[in-house]
Amino acid sequence: MDFFDVIRTQRAMRRLKPDPVSDEDLWTILDAAIHAPSGGNTQGWNFVVIRDRAVKEKIGAWYLEAWDRAYGPRRDAMLEDAQAGRMFRSADYLANHLADVPALILATLQNRTGFGADVSHGASIYPAVQNLMLAARALGLGTTLTTLHRLHEQDVRELLGIPADVDTMALIPVGHPRGRFGEPQRVPAEKVTYWDRWGERKTRGG
Repeated sequence: MDFFDVIRTQRAMRRLKPDPVSDEDLWTILDAAIHAPSGGNTQGWNFVVIRDRAVKEKIGAWYLEAWDRAYGPRRDAMLEDAQAGRMFRSADYLANHLADVPALILATLQNRTGFGADVSHGASIYPAVQNLMLAARALGLGTTLTTLHRLHEQDVRELLGIPADVDTMALIPVGHPRGRFGEPQRVPAEKVTYWDRWGERKTRGG
């Protein structure tokens, strides 16, 4: 695919089929991930690929509990709004079917700073996560970036044997999408970009 077509049509795909994803495709998207930049070129990332059904079921149960805790109280209000309702239903589907996704990828980062998973810490992993997701899109695979597992991070650490000095930064489901890719609605760049000073806008070609 054309690089810019990949960017324009990459979107969160939360309704995924249980159909298998090949190891070859997983290696391809992981190779894309490790070519991202990181602070000081430390490359402190690791990725845990989770295929085992029993492990996925345990993580799925924790994820669903975290989803219900975080979003359950807002369920009725979100479903009343057309756009928010669509997003809520797709996220709710994922929360109830996480164990059925053929592969989960847990992106982790060594915590060398001692400050924990703050904003600057994330700068050394989220470019890799985006590379992974763009590569998946180019292969026709759906993904979404989730972090709800962090409400049960200690459980996840113990289940997967993750060391204490490693932070879990994102859980990415990977599978063949049930829906279609397409360009999502976005606020135009002109509406969210200022030039030289906050509030100073510029038109294209101007």
